[in-house]
Amino acid sequence: MLKNHSIQIRDPFIFPNQLDGKYYLYGSTDKNIWRKGTGFDVYIGTDLENWEGPFPVFRANDSFYSEENFWAPEVHEYRGKYYMFATFLRKDNQRRGTAILCSERLIGPFEPHSIGPITPKEWDSLDGTLYVDKEGQPWMIFCHEWVEVADGEICAVKLSDNLKEAVADPIILFRASEASWPTAFSHPKRTTKTNYVTDGPFIYQAENGDLMMLWASFVNNVYAQGISRSLTGKITGPWLHDEIPIYKNDGGHGMIFQTFNGNLMLTLHSPNKSPNERPKFIKIIESKGRITVLDNELNNQEK
Repeated sequence: MLKNHSIQIRDPFIFPNQLDGKYYLYGSTDKNIWRKGTGFDVYIGTDLENWEGPFPVFRANDSFYSEENFWAPEVHEYRGKYYMFATFLRKDNQRRGTAILCSERLIGPFEPHSIGPITPKEWDSLDGTLYVDKEGQPWMIFCHEWVEVADGEICAVKLSDNLKEAVADPIILFRASEASWPTAFSHPKRTTKTNYVTDGPFIYQAENGDLMMLWASFVNNVYAQGISRSLTGKITGPWLHDEIPIYKNDGGHGMIFQTFNGNLMLTLHSPNKSPNERPKFIKIIESKGRITVLDNELNNQEK
């Protein structure tokens, strides 16, 4: 068994499987995610603290369209199968993009489903997530990277019913600078002096029907997690941004899930520097569309 403090992982994503009463923890699991990609693993546990694994769920063969930057896998159940949304650096043009893999089982193996990344080929994009609206239309929500556009964007694109391709052009939901809490930074390798990051969008439907989005950026060069909400209840917005991040202790790329005991949890990775990143599980409550952090970095989640 492994404890959370022993698991190096970025971009943690939990799939609570009601069928076997176990949590499946996915994430960026390569020891050096900035270099050659190996694949993705899963950890399996019952209490969010003790884990079996890692078990390999995806390994790329020589014909795969990427061999570098295997990032941020999310696994969603859709029409009886499991779909992994994950980011890869393309071989053909060295641009990052999110593709979709598929498996009959949570433990894989996951195989390529979309024909390469679904995000625009000439864009630097990452961190795609699935959202299915009230009409049953699937969308991918993703980030158009700051490394290309300086002011990072969060975008949405309609997907085909079989999740194999985009069926429309992406639309910009908002830019990072539109929220009050992220701060700008300069980078020695970029000509732009004012840059803002968008990372890890995740869609959450509140009990009162509010459509909310978690996403990450930086506050004075410290990784942080904030929330935005759609004023119309539609993915197309417009989006209103909470003024204060819910987590600003060098952690982000979060998602919300419900435990088998009915508690709401926020998971994210912290700190943000390799190789020290670890999964954090933080108990929260949600009331009238507002999220409150109750405990920080819980060790015994189900008490």
